[in-house]
Amino acid sequence: MVGLPARGKTYIAQRVCRYLNWLGIFTKVFNVGNYRRKNAGAEQPHDFFDPGNPQGAVARQAAAVEALEDMFRWYNNDNGVVGIYDATNSNRERRSLIMEHCSRNNVQVLFIESICEDESLILSNIMQVKLKSPDYAHADPESAVEDFKARISHYQRAYETITEPSLTFIKLVNVGSQVIINRIQGYLQSRVVYFLMNLHIQPRSIFFSRHGESMFNLQGKIGGDAHLSPRGLEYKSALPGLIDKHIGDEVITVWTSTLSRTISTSELLPYPKLQWKALDELDAGVCDGMTYEEIEEKFPEDFANRDEDKFNYRYRGGESYRDVVHRLEPVIMELERQHNILIIGHQAILRCIYAYFLNHSHAELPYIQIPLHTVFKLTPRAYGCDVEQYKLDIEAVDTYRPKPKFLRSSNSSSKSSVLTEASQ
Repeated sequence: MVGLPARGKTYIAQRVCRYLNWLGIFTKVFNVGNYRRKNAGAEQPHDFFDPGNPQGAVARQAAAVEALEDMFRWYNNDNGVVGIYDATNSNRERRSLIMEHCSRNNVQVLFIESICEDESLILSNIMQVKLKSPDYAHADPESAVEDFKARISHYQRAYETITEPSLTFIKLVNVGSQVIINRIQGYLQSRVVYFLMNLHIQPRSIFFSRHGESMFNLQGKIGGDAHLSPRGLEYKSALPGLIDKHIGDEVITVWTSTLSRTISTSELLPYPKLQWKALDELDAGVCDGMTYEEIEEKFPEDFANRDEDKFNYRYRGGESYRDVVHRLEPVIMELERQHNILIIGHQAILRCIYAYFLNHSHAELPYIQIPLHTVFKLTPRAYGCDVEQYKLDIEAVDTYRPKPKFLRSSNSSSKSSVLTEASQ
């Protein structure tokens, strides 16, 4: 990362980290500010950051080097793939130091510089993020703002925007209103650039709900293109009132899959609608339309394998949760670009979307509870996501199957007892 304080570097770093981990690319953020707070203490006055303060300069340099060394240890010992070095890195000397260390450790470098000239955005970032940091835990807000502005002025004296033609970089100007790229190459760098070009920080909410209860839900069958049950039709009728109650006059667009149960559930919603093939339910392949009991009887080995690694298990002729995550990447990009969206979707699909915004691991993802007849509201924040749930008082079957309590044993007599704990 490169940029002056309060330019959204940590926000960008955390978002890139979450995106890459969701794709299965092992990523970790190394925030130099955390190292500085650990070693020198959090509540330092602004003159600690003055380039003319030798003690402060030594402490900040030590934190920068320690973070770099920890990152290289993580690469070597934990098989890390993408390390995000989150600091100002605001002059040629510091960037040269980074390149020297990374070259020595055979690590490729992409610099992401965040440039913001909009004073209102900078002040908003100071108020919403910086004043909540440990640096100002006990400070008066007004005094804290003045102190942080003074800190920025110290960095501005030494700041040098990236002009080195040999570096690989992307510059984001005023939160992506202008994007400049240089020497971008390879899959990972391209994915990061693609993601950053879709990122915005304006307030918005993402609503989602599973379709109303279907006839297949009642019969315990998976997949298919079943119609809504009588209770599912009740939910369809009640949903517009619930959505209107919680969005008011906000503009919203409804996304559905191409399957009849989501399209039908959305029919009475008085908003623009868009169908996405990418939002179709996880493809169960040869098991489509079967109950779990039927799958266990016909494909016992497959059924047990899915229990052991549900995220990576792929149905015969169908998909895994990992496949669905990659299928949903264009949807996630569009969600990052859009404002208020309501998705009427399916259990596996909504689990993947929920896991992206809430930063759940691949092991947790297949066991996220997304009950029927419930609307979720996700509100992304700078360093997280708020979640609200609104449940309508319309009964529905519980399709949730918890994680197996026991792993499969090589003893065949224990296998069947494990399979009774199987998870959808």
